Amino acid sequence: MPKLTLNSTTYDNNKDETVLDTLLSNKVDIPYACKQGLCHCCLIRSPNQTPPTGAQKGLTETQCARNFFLACQCHPEEDMQLELDPDEQPFLAVKVISIKPLSSDVIELIIDHPDDFTYHPGQFVNLKNNDGIIRSYSIANCSNGRNTLELHIRKLPNGQFSQWAFNELKAGDSIEMQGPFGDCFYTPNDLEQPLLLIGTGTGLAPLAGILSDALSKGHTGPINLYHGSRELNGLYWVNELTELAEKTSNFHYSPCLSAEHCDPKFQAGRAHEEALKSFPDLKNYRLYLCGHPDMVKDTQRKAYLAGASLQHIYADAFTVNNSA
Repeated sequence: MPKLTLNSTTYDNNKDETVLDTLLSNKVDIPYACKQGLCHCCLIRSPNQTPPTGAQKGLTETQCARNFFLACQCHPEEDMQLELDPDEQPFLAVKVISIKPLSSDVIELIIDHPDDFTYHPGQFVNLKNNDGIIRSYSIANCSNGRNTLELHIRKLPNGQFSQWAFNELKAGDSIEMQGPFGDCFYTPNDLEQPLLLIGTGTGLAPLAGILSDALSKGHTGPINLYHGSRELNGLYWVNELTELAEKTSNFHYSPCLSAEHCDPKFQAGRAHEEALKSFPDLKNYRLYLCGHPDMVKDTQRKAYLAGASLQHIYADAFTVNNSA
């Protein structure tokens, strides 16, 4: 008889019962409606066990990769840990390993993480400073065996967190971290599928993680990355990505500047507009959109009209907050 554990309480899953049946019979407050796997109200997660395939029918690739499943469709085959709300996670104390500038406005922050911390490059974590200010930052690196996360922080003129990170935070300091969160990451379900990555500003961080993950998993389809900024100091890793594109046959990199007077070595125009101009037919493409919410929203709509499936458009819209 499988056992279901939720919030340190364990329940017996009786024969022919679904996970939803077991929780409801034990008076656990869980949302549900149709009990047919159609409404997705009873979406739940098992952080450590892969759910039965039938319990994930109709979910996105990234939801499946994070072990989400429909409680009403799941007949457990083994003991399962359960999370009703995966966003309710504790903050953990982690150590700052290093800080270095990537441009005049962006720093790279390397922090450590516990041995049992699992994530997908492109997801994000929340950081909390000594004053209790919380901000979200995307993960730019693959799991490297060194138990570290790479985050990119952009300095804003009145940014409470970013100014603190630029001016006060240093290697060896302790900081609180929560996560990971988000469904904007790579899954190796179709290694030949064309990928289109579009980002602005530090939207490059999750895209760099997704790119690195795709290449490390042997993705053979074309990967096109468009990174945009208005001014030159908003672009970074230009040399590194140019070099990677030169030695990687299926990766193509286009840095874009939208300022009126654009440096001739960069593509003139907004990154998403240039990308959509170059790829007018997006049928069978997988898209990753990260950065300014206006860009993300506009590109989602236009990509869909250009033939992209909504299930293959992954987005991480950064909050516009001048006090970040």
